[in-house]
Amino acid sequence: MITRLLVANRGEIARRVFRTCRALGIETVAVFSDADDGAPHAAEADHAVRLPGARPADTYLSIEKIVEAARRGGADAVHPGYGFLSENAAFARAVLDAGLVWVGPSPESIAAMGSKIEAKSLMAEAGVPVLPSLALPATGTPGAAGDWPYPLLVKASAGGGGRGMRIVRAPGDLGREIEAARREAEAAFGDGTVFVEPLLERTRHIEVQILADAHGTVWALGERECSIQRRHQKVVEEAPSPAVSPALRARLCEAAVRAARAIGYVGAGTVEFLVKDDTVAFLEMNTRLQVEHPVTECVHRIDLVELQLRIAEGEPLPPAPPEPDGHAIEVRLYAEDPARDWRPQSGVLHRFDVPGVDARFSPVTHGLRLDSGVEDGSEIGVHYDPMIAKVVAHGASRADAARRLAAALARARIHGPVTNRDLLVELLRHPSFLAGETHTGFLDEHALATRPSGGHAPGASGRAVAGPGAPAGPSLLALSALAAALAEAAANRAAATVQATLPGGWRNVPSQPQRVSFRIGGGSPEGAGTGTDADVCTIAYRLTRDGLRADGFPDTVLVGASPAAVVLETSGVRHRFSVARHGGVTYVDSPLGPVRLTPLPRLPEPVERLAPGSLLAPMPGTVLRVEVKPGEPVAAGQVVVVLEAMKMEHRITAPAGGTVRELNTAPGRQVEAGAVLAVIEEREQG
Repeated sequence: MITRLLVANRGEIARRVFRTCRALGIETVAVFSDADDGAPHAAEADHAVRLPGARPADTYLSIEKIVEAARRGGADAVHPGYGFLSENAAFARAVLDAGLVWVGPSPESIAAMGSKIEAKSLMAEAGVPVLPSLALPATGTPGAAGDWPYPLLVKASAGGGGRGMRIVRAPGDLGREIEAARREAEAAFGDGTVFVEPLLERTRHIEVQILADAHGTVWALGERECSIQRRHQKVVEEAPSPAVSPALRARLCEAAVRAARAIGYVGAGTVEFLVKDDTVAFLEMNTRLQVEHPVTECVHRIDLVELQLRIAEGEPLPPAPPEPDGHAIEVRLYAEDPARDWRPQSGVLHRFDVPGVDARFSPVTHGLRLDSGVEDGSEIGVHYDPMIAKVVAHGASRADAARRLAAALARARIHGPVTNRDLLVELLRHPSFLAGETHTGFLDEHALATRPSGGHAPGASGRAVAGPGAPAGPSLLALSALAAALAEAAANRAAATVQATLPGGWRNVPSQPQRVSFRIGGGSPEGAGTGTDADVCTIAYRLTRDGLRADGFPDTVLVGASPAAVVLETSGVRHRFSVARHGGVTYVDSPLGPVRLTPLPRLPEPVERLAPGSLLAPMPGTVLRVEVKPGEPVAAGQVVVVLEAMKMEHRITAPAGGTVRELNTAPGRQVEAGAVLAVIEEREQG
């Protein structure tokens, strides 16, 4: 029996495994890097062992350090979580050689599927349908790939999650994208091997959850659809798929079981497929627990981690899995800005609260579930993936689950870095999503990623709060800004040392109104606006004997205001706004939707203006390459600097054709968000 388990991972997956261990009476050991000192997962475990360093290669990817941590922490078993070393056969072997129980498949099974190149060959032999692929040498670009029809997809052989993956649409880009994929794969998985295969666009990404014991029983727990993705990384997952018929489900499950039996698989795993019309093609097999496993747990009312542990202890599975019930949808809440090419964000998460979440560990029935590695005050750093949480809804139907999930996200209080929350809410309420018309190009087709993030809910600036068919009234943005101004006035009066009982700006006779200006959005180095007047909201109001008088709010009445809450009545309907201030940003939350505002000073101090054409670091990171020299001409869109942050490469490009006037960085240099990397002097037209 397992008595003390080390989780060789961090964040929400470590906390997820710990919850099951507590329910089973198993002690837990966490590992944490210097960057995660004080992280919730480290504080939550019974024991915690420090891994010196911050870079993944020095900590969570170090086999020697983690095995030594298990020895020092007195663990008798190791669970790998997902990512990092979870699909590393050498790590599994090292754990077993140390006399510990490995909660996962055998090293041989991991090795068989660990190389996607070899896995596809093995699956083809087992009768599982696959796409053609071309393995690439360690260096250089193969000439044979240039003869393939474009677009192509370059993929990391040893990993997943979008790391080391690049789309190539023209032969001239192939060499550059291969090298970028190699570097990302080496940094994320310790293996830079990549391969090329045809890119199937507008496909469905369907996967089958399998569970197998050491006694020959293999379960196929239905399918999950993970088609909605950005940067080849999943954003929304659901079970079952709205597009899979019973016949196709049987075909997929049969292929998944065949794949598991072909390598003598034991434990939890996922077999992934691309599905388009009648084409079904094996994509990969993940020899670990998946990020999206909660949706399967919800619809089958099981605990996959508990079953993993029992299988590792040698217990057999029942002959057949439980029947599914209802529909579950999961979204990944990221600290990123979709409107800025999904740029990761960092900073302090001041407040994180999702209402209606069932705090119990066991999978819920027709409710909400939250798996998160953060809490109020957590730091979203630059060393790891920027996922904040997974939010899951389980309902009697797909429409029920989507409605529950969208409402929970819309009402959540998320104060800190910009997130993809607004996009997720709009997506879950989109007619095409609700109709089940999902595919891997969904976000691009519907241009959902071009909406502003962190400023206001999609479409809110023009929406009347009175409801459909009612006379147009103030927008969510305007009402939220008014609430922010009134809450700020209340805070000022509460702190006043004289005449604190008088409203702010009180006059015995009519006078000029109070004026408060906000920049829409905030929380990222560049703000959420472009710096134009359209990005600024100005509120002009007076508090008189007859109540509130605010320009643009003829039918709005102030019911009550405090520093943290404001109640406004407009067109006979009352709305309550909660207001919080963190790090110079004001967060206004209400049932109408969230709004993020940055107060602007009445008399701004002089500031140094940036030179036209300045290229700023979008986030803290390390400069990987500088691809230009001072005085060199550049074309619009040409890569100037490549920055590494959050395990991804970010290309900083020239906004227009011109000349490199200044170059202020070099490879290997650490830069802060907003640092001027280069200045491009735009070429005069004509």
